[in-house]
Amino acid sequence: MIVLKFGGTSVANAENISKTIQIVTNKSKEDKLAVVVSAFSGVTDLLILAGKTASSKDKNYKDLVSQIEKKHKDAIDELVPLREQSEIIDTINSNINHLKTLLDGSYLLGELSNRTADIVAGFGELLSSQIIAVALRQKVNNSTFKDSRELIITNSNFGKASVDFAVTNQLIADYFKSITNQVVLLPGFIASSADGNTTTLGRGGSDYTAAIIAAAAKANVLEIWTDVNGMFTANPKVVKQAQPIETISYQEAMELSHFGAKVLYPPTIQPVLKDSIPIFIKNTFEPEVYGTLISNNPNVSSNPIKGISHIDTIALLTLEGSGMIGVAGSSKRLFEVLSNESINVIFITQASSEHSICIGILNTDAARAKIAIDKAFELEIAQNKIDPCSIENELCIVALVGESMKNHQGISGKMFSTLGKNNVNIRAIAQGASERNISVVINEKDVKKALNTLHERFFEDNTKQLNLFVMGVGNVGEKFIDQIAQQKKFLKENLKINLRIIALANSRKMVFDEEGINLKNWKTAVENGEKANVENFIAKVNDLNLRNSIFVDITANYDIAGIYDKFLSQNIAVVTCNKIACSSEYNNYKTLKNLSRKYNAPFLFETNVGAGLPIIDTLKHLIASGDKVNKIQAVLSGSLNFIFNNFSDSYNFHDVVKEAGVQGFTEPDPKIDLSGVDVARKILILIRESGYKMDIEEIENNCFLPQECMETMNNEDFFKSLTKHDDHFNKLLAEAKSKDSRIKFVAKFDNGKASVGLQFIPKESPFYNLEGKDNIVEFYTDRYVDQPLIIKGAGAGAAVTASGIFADVIRIGNV
Repeated sequence: MIVLKFGGTSVANAENISKTIQIVTNKSKEDKLAVVVSAFSGVTDLLILAGKTASSKDKNYKDLVSQIEKKHKDAIDELVPLREQSEIIDTINSNINHLKTLLDGSYLLGELSNRTADIVAGFGELLSSQIIAVALRQKVNNSTFKDSRELIITNSNFGKASVDFAVTNQLIADYFKSITNQVVLLPGFIASSADGNTTTLGRGGSDYTAAIIAAAAKANVLEIWTDVNGMFTANPKVVKQAQPIETISYQEAMELSHFGAKVLYPPTIQPVLKDSIPIFIKNTFEPEVYGTLISNNPNVSSNPIKGISHIDTIALLTLEGSGMIGVAGSSKRLFEVLSNESINVIFITQASSEHSICIGILNTDAARAKIAIDKAFELEIAQNKIDPCSIENELCIVALVGESMKNHQGISGKMFSTLGKNNVNIRAIAQGASERNISVVINEKDVKKALNTLHERFFEDNTKQLNLFVMGVGNVGEKFIDQIAQQKKFLKENLKINLRIIALANSRKMVFDEEGINLKNWKTAVENGEKANVENFIAKVNDLNLRNSIFVDITANYDIAGIYDKFLSQNIAVVTCNKIACSSEYNNYKTLKNLSRKYNAPFLFETNVGAGLPIIDTLKHLIASGDKVNKIQAVLSGSLNFIFNNFSDSYNFHDVVKEAGVQGFTEPDPKIDLSGVDVARKILILIRESGYKMDIEEIENNCFLPQECMETMNNEDFFKSLTKHDDHFNKLLAEAKSKDSRIKFVAKFDNGKASVGLQFIPKESPFYNLEGKDNIVEFYTDRYVDQPLIIKGAGAGAAVTASGIFADVIRIGNV
């Protein structure tokens, strides 16, 4: 015999019930079946609400009953032929009238006893099973209905009754031996006490009903039919990459179901475990899918972790004090108090010093638990031997589960380091001696990030998902997005990095998509986005709280450079080509670096100097290896190098500057480049990264622009002033020719002093042949004394800058 149980979604409506009946019909051709069904989806909640509404003297309970009645009669109309409806409608009417009577009484009394609440809550399964039994007979003639209350006997603990297995097992065994029907259909969830009162087995109790019947009837297998393809490695609603688990042990399944794997009611396994009756978790809507097999002999996997689960809305209670050290019975007293209050303890950890005990319970029980505990220990509290019980709310428990974990070293270390890298604070830790479970208590707001991070670490072949929040989608930004779109597949297959752009913003609009913005039509998405607002942007990034989050600044905006601390302090990495932050006041620069270290949030700005050239990265390696930078000489402006390389007698200064802007070599405000401010910022960043303290005011800027050019307020006036002072620039060109030299804008750092300015470079200098938009940097260090370390290459342009930003993102992915 096979026992099948169909959950609420499987019998949610006539369409789903038809699928259920088809499954039962097909299986009945080969095996005898006991079929347990839940209430129609949502009906138990309506019944409980109706009871509460009636007991609170609210007549709206009648509307709720009408909804319940209509839902079931609509199902009859669709499932049962008209000629067969009379008898089942009479049965449903009788049950609905009984329900109305109970609720009318509750309304008049203004109360709802636990006994009456059980009867009310049980109507859902009773109504659904009676209707489905009649509908099933249209397909399977040799089928019958049996009320579970006649077979499962419990105590009178209304709400979650305990089964009298000695009596129950005998009743079930005798019944199934006595019948010849191919299919028996039974309601789940409900039972009866020894004196005949209706009791219930707890929410999710239909699974339990099926397990009790399977064990007592010695079934070959128990099948739990639901709306998912078995048990998953994590909750697929929270972790999109969660995978079905093909086989799992009873103990692993119990651990996962206890920690919130809602596909299986936790007590279900216990009745079938003794006789090793396998359990299949199957999908009503995809019956051909294998599902999950729970048995004593699951397939051995190379991965010691079978699943990751969690329990929401947990409170952590801590009892601590010197009065507990070496005092026998403290723990016993604590747990007796909780037991007397019928409070279930989900999580326990105790310091080896015996100074404190932490317990995890449901949030709803926390206030009551504190009152009871403080009362029980009031003498010790009054004597200052024990502190009053403390409560932390809005927590959750996350658990790694796996039978083979005990044979693998370092699982807990990987778990803790993975959470730590994503700034998930662990409040408490527990691991049983069986090593089948490692549990941690974390903030509830971090649960999605924690589950996804751990799943990525243990189940996704170490593929790391990077979630990018990009500010600035101009020339460089567009190239950056294009490069991601082009390389996305390569990165995932070869570097195990899954890049997603979650947000894009310009000065006018911003758009967010938690699942990742479609890069084929990102421009349309931005244009149709909401109004750009920096504070709202920050708030949305924080609210999403995604793992491996990276803020990418592709602007030259002062305000945007001022918000990096908001991200770094939330463990969100920052990648930027914006030089303003790193060249700002020294204390601000150090603050950002310190935040990066404190919150384990990378702060990368390779493109601040030399666009895509590995200048800063090389410098960092020099310093990290113990070298010391003594002197720097560099041409750091690709735009200025382009301008002076192309400035000639036939191509005036104004036109060359215009062309540099068109090709994207200058900042939006070209005066930043030509004034030397941009170069000063770059050399300042190199000086700071070399370990020296300096502010930009200490750098001598020998500006070659006439004062009138410097005083212009907009680009139009600036270009007019360049034309006006054409003679000034021609004189510079003439002087360079007379000295058989080329004009370069050079940055210097030597002996603690720094300067930037034009120089006439002779032919023998390595700077002389610097072509196009190239940059060059010479590092003189303790190791590179006579011959400097030279880095040379393209130092401006949208594509190379974008590639530098991209490289920084990849660096974070490889950490």
